Amino acid sequence: MSLDFLITSFIVVISPGTGVLFTLATGLTRGSRASIVAAFGCTLGIVPHMAAAILGLAALLHTSALAFQTLKYLGVAYLLYMAWEAWREHGALKVERQASQRTALQVTVHAILINILNPKLSIFFLAFLPQFVRVDEAAPLPRMLELSGVFMLMTFVVFVGYGLFAAAVRDHVISRPGIMTWMRRAFAAAFVGLGAKLAFSDR
Repeated sequence: MSLDFLITSFIVVISPGTGVLFTLATGLTRGSRASIVAAFGCTLGIVPHMAAAILGLAALLHTSALAFQTLKYLGVAYLLYMAWEAWREHGALKVERQASQRTALQVTVHAILINILNPKLSIFFLAFLPQFVRVDEAAPLPRMLELSGVFMLMTFVVFVGYGLFAAAVRDHVISRPGIMTWMRRAFAAAFVGLGAKLAFSDR
């Protein structure tokens, strides 16, 4: 495993995005356990994109405008839905004192969908993973699976860190209604911003 791959992956993983935002929001509204569930769901959400990249299916999104645009606007719609949920304090971002089993399932589904409905992830992995596979690699498929596994593990660990940090300051935030209202609006605005960024993105 090259140092270049580890450093590049770490920079990509810690960069603010929809998964980071959702994990932070979950940690603030539902606590540490739910934030770990969110991190796990976000990690699962990148599996289809990695699989598509490894199998070469991501090339379809790169070459087919219709396929890319369809998935992209589904992703935009979902981010706007998450913004509305955050604004109204409903759904996965509703403040709860104790998370139930149903809550864990709800958080997992939202986290998975956030990443699955982002077509740029497939294209990113299609361009990213082959850079770290040698041309003369005897077994390129196992190598890409290994790289994918390390990337997923790093994603989970970093996202858990984000979530636990948010959960650590949770009591200080939810005990102050004014701050909580500001935070909900900030998360809603951030989801709208990410939706707009995705809407105007090109392949």
